[in-house]
Amino acid sequence: MAKIIFYEDRNFHGRNYEVSGDCPDVTLYLSRCCSCRVEGGCFMVYEHSNFMGHQMLVRRGEYPDNQQIMGMSDCIRSCRMIPMHKGTFRMRIFEKENFVGQKYELMDDCESIKERFHISDCQSCSITHGHWLMYELPNFEGRMMYIRPGEYSSFREMGLGPISVGSIRRIMESC
Repeated sequence: MAKIIFYEDRNFHGRNYEVSGDCPDVTLYLSRCCSCRVEGGCFMVYEHSNFMGHQMLVRRGEYPDNQQIMGMSDCIRSCRMIPMHKGTFRMRIFEKENFVGQKYELMDDCESIKERFHISDCQSCSITHGHWLMYELPNFEGRMMYIRPGEYSSFREMGLGPISVGSIRRIMESC
């Protein structure tokens, strides 16, 4: 069963709050969140409420100092549980916002969209199957963005500011 426990202070000290699904605002329950422990499943944690801003995937394990996992901010303000997907994966990426420009379909991981599709970026996408991570740089490096089934006409609307997509990876059942 998926479960993440947030703690107000580093090293699992202070008040705590348990979550087994999505939580759009952790600060409704804790004044801040500076460490967490994942006891089952996978979660995407966000630096702002309502699943916005810098985000990071956390798996089963202990995270005594959120600054180490978040990179920019030491407090988590929201989280989204990532359900396990055991079927096919399918996504369409578009070179420009609003589903404009060159279009390509993905069913597997892509280490470099520039090398594979000969485009410098993708700015919108449509996902019909599976859950995905988009990375800012090739080879699954840099800032990441969690994308679940749906249509995304502009990645800027996700609170990340301008972001380029360099690689894309499926979130497999072994998360």
